Amino acid sequence: MTDHYAYRVATRRGDLHVIWRLGKGDDHDTLAVDDRRRLLAFHDTETLRAHCERNGWHLVPDTESVLDLEDVRESIEEAVHDPGTRTLPTGLALDAWNFFEDVARSVDTATALPVQGTVHDAAYDRIFGAPDGEVWTDEEATAVWALLRAGLALWEEAARDAVVPDASLLTRPTPAARPAPPA
Repeated sequence: MTDHYAYRVATRRGDLHVIWRLGKGDDHDTLAVDDRRRLLAFHDTETLRAHCERNGWHLVPDTESVLDLEDVRESIEEAVHDPGTRTLPTGLALDAWNFFEDVARSVDTATALPVQGTVHDAAYDRIFGAPDGEVWTDEEATAVWALLRAGLALWEEAARDAVVPDASLLTRPTPAARPAPPA
């Protein structure tokens, strides 16, 4: 049975929790989606946990990870304003890159990540064992920023089209559905 993990994605619009699935053997890691390959997203971990229980999915307890996409967005904006910027904290770069790849292989969207080649491989390899702030070459930095910008657009589309089982918790009843005031 595949293990499932709660994964919180922090954005300026608020946090969403998704279910990350660890790939077995040569299988890739993925995110949980519905039968139309739309992302399953939750506003809280209790609803996420209940969804996993209803579906017989083993949710690994107390292992929620967090990815702050606002930090990624701010780094990209800084790079746009200062093209000489070629750094990103290595942990954030690795987490964002891997997350965007997992999103791309999980959901059916019009947005795609750029085709990756040797320059991406070199930039990715530089992340491992590199202290925060290690500088990529200009070519690597250009490729990484393009991939991260595309990843943010991919995430935005996936989140916008997501199935949110606990969305009803956030909606207000229509006026007709409200009980009549006491007489």
